[in-house]
This record gives sequence, C-alpha cells and structure tokens, in this order.
Amino acid sequence: MKASKIAYKPVGMALGALAGVAAGGLFKQAWKMVGRDEDAPDATDEDRGWGEILLAATLQGAIFAVVKAAVDRGGAVATRRLTGAWPG
Repeated sequence: MKASKIAYKPVGMALGALAGVAAGGLFKQAWKMVGRDEDAPDATDEDRGWGEILLAATLQGAIFAVVKAAVDRGGAVATRRLTGAWPG
C-alpha cells in the first residue's frame, strides 16, 4: 500500500464524518420543503404511508451519496495539490 494512501486514511475518515453531518442537515432542510411534517418518517412509523417513507429514504440516500462523493473527491484533489500524489 502506498504511503499517500495510508496517510490519507485518517483525513478521509474525518472528512467522511463531516460529510455525514452536512448531509444530515441538508436532508432536514430538503424534507421541510418536500414533506408534510418537519421530521422525516422512519420506516416503522405507523402513521405514514409507503409513498412518504420511500420518498424520504430516496431523498436521504441521494443527498448522502452526492455529499459523500463531493467531499471524497474534494479531499483527494486537495491531497494531490498538497503532496503531488493521488491518495487513491
């Protein structure tokens, strides 16, 4: 395993945690615009229908995937600029 890949692991983990927090906040804001309630439904929420639950899960998954990809890519580009080596 390359040294740049090993050195990037803790940075990648920290960026991943920050991405999760950011994605969670974005999802809450998006759900406020899309959903009928302030809080998104859980899969086991008895008072919510299939459509609303699946919509919330789809929206949450899409937001998390986009934020994670953007943060991972940005971290890799920044690492290359600082070290001259691609971390992957």
